[in-house]
Amino acid sequence: MKKINAFILFTQPEQAVKTVEELKQSERVKKIYLLTPENVTETIAGCKNIAIDTLQSTDTIRKIAEKSSADYTLIYQKSTVLKLGYFALERMLRIAEDAHAGMVYADYYAVANGEKKNHPVIDYQEGSLRDDFNFGSLLVYNAKALKDAAKRMKTESYQFAGLYDLRLKVSQHHPLVHINEYLYTEMEEDTRASGQKIFDYVDPKNRAAQVEMEQACTQHLKDVGAYLKPSFEKIDFDKGSSFEYEASVIIPVRNRIKTIQDAIASVLMQKTDFKFNLIIVDNHSTDGTTEAIREFQDERLIHVIPNRDDLGIGGCWNMGVHHANCGKFAVQLDSDDVYSDENTLQKIVNAFYEQNCAMVVGTYQMTNFAMEEIPPGIIDHREWTPDNGRNNALRINGLGAPRAFYTPVLRDVKVPNTSYGEDYALGLNISRRYQIGRIYDVLYLCRRWEDNSDASLDIVKMNAHNTYKDRIRTWELQARKEMK
Repeated sequence: MKKINAFILFTQPEQAVKTVEELKQSERVKKIYLLTPENVTETIAGCKNIAIDTLQSTDTIRKIAEKSSADYTLIYQKSTVLKLGYFALERMLRIAEDAHAGMVYADYYAVANGEKKNHPVIDYQEGSLRDDFNFGSLLVYNAKALKDAAKRMKTESYQFAGLYDLRLKVSQHHPLVHINEYLYTEMEEDTRASGQKIFDYVDPKNRAAQVEMEQACTQHLKDVGAYLKPSFEKIDFDKGSSFEYEASVIIPVRNRIKTIQDAIASVLMQKTDFKFNLIIVDNHSTDGTTEAIREFQDERLIHVIPNRDDLGIGGCWNMGVHHANCGKFAVQLDSDDVYSDENTLQKIVNAFYEQNCAMVVGTYQMTNFAMEEIPPGIIDHREWTPDNGRNNALRINGLGAPRAFYTPVLRDVKVPNTSYGEDYALGLNISRRYQIGRIYDVLYLCRRWEDNSDASLDIVKMNAHNTYKDRIRTWELQARKEMK
């Protein structure tokens, strides 16, 4: 009979006692180790203490590997009570053995504010490189795979990225298997809306952790043959097709009557030393947005209503970029956001020439609907560097805003016809060959309000979005391996 050594946090003793009682009900559990803060002498009968700094450190992973004497190693990542389903551990071990898995994880029930809800997770794939990938809190590793991975952590000494590094190394040689069955119940501690959680990776207070995650991911890309050195194709901006306009701001819009006129005004106020226009692709609005656009009497504004009804945001972008009057550079503006001042467009176009890049990403400020700053404030995406941005982009969930593109490259690549992740797909694809330029001045006010597309998504939509982005990363990894 296959056995498990279980490792649980001992930061809330009363909660840990209940989890230990739960684990002891299974005959598969051989030993239980309590991961305790240093200098803690309190224990639970029948358990052994292991002093750790944090669960996420490399040092902790090595200690767990050293004590993993059973066939499998269970790591419970929360200090709240774990409630196992009926024969849940037996089921997890059977699947782990049948699938020759390096690690298995399962769907679970989450209890938040006294309410129990289904919390499905998604399948792990080659491109699932996000350090915030949600496996749930219960992980069951093949002990040999865990030990082998720990041995390969030769020089690493991470404080925050140890657990992330472990799963990357295990995944290089073994599948990480999702059991789409609800096998346990946990307490949900982070009850923020999706629109708040998505900015954690750019919050300045998380910067030290992000640096370590980048290091671990970069090494993984080197190990699997998908790392790209900082060598880029040069662009001759004077070669090829001539453009009447130097730049076009493109706004895809549908039903944004409350914000579209602010966005338009912020474009038309731009002061430049070149000729520009504004292309609005109005995707059959029904709330008065169309009429609001028509109120502007400015020859620079091109109002396009598609003659088809199957376009997402990406499809609207393609229509704007392939418009006969699109300029040499296509510059993004969301229909509920505004440029920060009258110099934004000039700064973006200058950056193309100064940095010789096919895409430019700016810095933005988070605001409420009234354009008052809200946390986390200014988002400068410091995780993008000229030397390693194209690799780190495979780990993070976005590249920033506003985005602008060299039109011939964008016309060649084309935008995925989706309404989520289309900009991220472009950034990955373009960075494969070209440099992406950065501007660290605030160019853009990003308004967060209840009608944002990602303001508050349910778990089904969140999973669909994350699965799509992971698929984009998988395709990109495969393409980069072929380049090598």
